[in-house]
Amino acid sequence: MALPQLLHSPPSPSPSSSTSLISPKPQLNPARSFLSPPRRRRPHTLSCAASSFPEKHHTNPKSDYAAELPLFPLPLVLFPGAVLPLQIFEFRYRMMMHTLLHTDLRFGVIYTDPSTGTSDVGCVGEVVKHERLVDDRFFLICKGQERFRVNRLLRTKPYLVAEVTWLEDRPSAGELHDLDALAGEVEGYMKDVIRLSNRINGKPEKEVQDLRKNLFPTPFSFFVGSTFEGAPREQQALLELEDTAVRLKREKDTLRNTLNYLTAASAVKDVFPST
Repeated sequence: MALPQLLHSPPSPSPSSSTSLISPKPQLNPARSFLSPPRRRRPHTLSCAASSFPEKHHTNPKSDYAAELPLFPLPLVLFPGAVLPLQIFEFRYRMMMHTLLHTDLRFGVIYTDPSTGTSDVGCVGEVVKHERLVDDRFFLICKGQERFRVNRLLRTKPYLVAEVTWLEDRPSAGELHDLDALAGEVEGYMKDVIRLSNRINGKPEKEVQDLRKNLFPTPFSFFVGSTFEGAPREQQALLELEDTAVRLKREKDTLRNTLNYLTAASAVKDVFPST
C-alpha cells in the first residue's frame, strides 16, 4: 500500500550521524560500476501490508557485533518486516545467489541514488521463497530483517561485500505508553489520508480497517515508512533514525502535511468538478 503525494516534513539531524536525512552522504568508495543497480531491470515493487509484519519486533543481534554481509544496491529502501520481490538476472548477482542458497539466504539491501550515491545504512533481506529459472535467472521473495550500518568494504568483485554492524532503536524517553499513543495518532492520519485519497480518485468511500494490527510501535513505524513509496530519500531518512518516537513524529508530520494538501485538493475538486 502506497500513500499518495507525500509532502515531507522538514529534515532534522540524525542522532547517529551528521549526514543529512534527506540526502544521505555517500560513504562507500568502490568503483562506480559496482554501485549501480542491475541494468534494464524490471521496476522493483515494494509490496507491504500490515499482515506482512511480525506481531512483535524481532530481536536484533548485538549492535556492536560486526558481521560480513553481501550487498545489493538498489534504487529503493527496504524496511524491517516489508516484503520485496526481486528478479535476479545480472551475472554478478546470480553468482551471489548461488552462494547464498548454500549459506544463510541473507544479503544487505542498500539504497543507491545517482545524485546522492550509496547510503551506508541498509536492511537485511532474507530470501523466504525463490525460483531458479531455466536461463539461470532467479525470482525471489525477500523479507526485511534487521538494519545495519556499513563499516567498510571488504570486496567489490564480483559483488560488494562489507563489514557491517547492526542497528536497533534506542529506548525512547517517553517509553511504551507515550509511544502507543503516538502510534495511534499516526494510524489516524494514515486512515484519513487513505479515505480522502480514495474520494479524490473516485473510489468508493469505505471505512479503513485496522492498519496497525497489534504491531508494537517500532515495527509499526517501519510499516508506515514502507508505505511512503515514491519518496525513497524520505524513506532512507526514516530507516536511519534510531529512535522510534522521532521516526513516528516525523511520519506524523509528513502525513499531516499530506492530509492538508489532499483536503485543499478535495475542496478545489468540489468547486470545479471537471479539474
